[in-house]
Amino acid sequence: MAAVKPSTIDEYIKSFPKEVQAMLKQIRQTLKKAIPGCEEKISYGIPTVTLDGHYVVYYAAHKKHIGLYPVPEGAKEFERDFAKYKTSGKGAIQFPLDEPMPLSLITKIARYRKREVIRKYSNNR
Repeated sequence: MAAVKPSTIDEYIKSFPKEVQAMLKQIRQTLKKAIPGCEEKISYGIPTVTLDGHYVVYYAAHKKHIGLYPVPEGAKEFERDFAKYKTSGKGAIQFPLDEPMPLSLITKIARYRKREVIRKYSNNR
């Protein structure tokens, strides 16, 4: 990634090699489809998907993987899905660059996070 922080998602994506750009574009489209009405922005220097001003998920490319943050922690429905990937106790999952992006899993995570955000913030309305 370039030394200058990008101000748009397009700038962020263009700062990576073509193969990684293609993967980031796949993830971007998958998230937009999974979270209708979402907005996008750069936050903490990485692509962020928000809903009604509340972040739903971040994603970022690294040297050997693309990370997705946050992911459901302790949710039984994801145990099998997450088993083959490196995860962290801080709600991150890593998808290796040398494997196809698991778009169905990314969709499942995005929809779960959307429900969490709606549940959390609908009580405040």
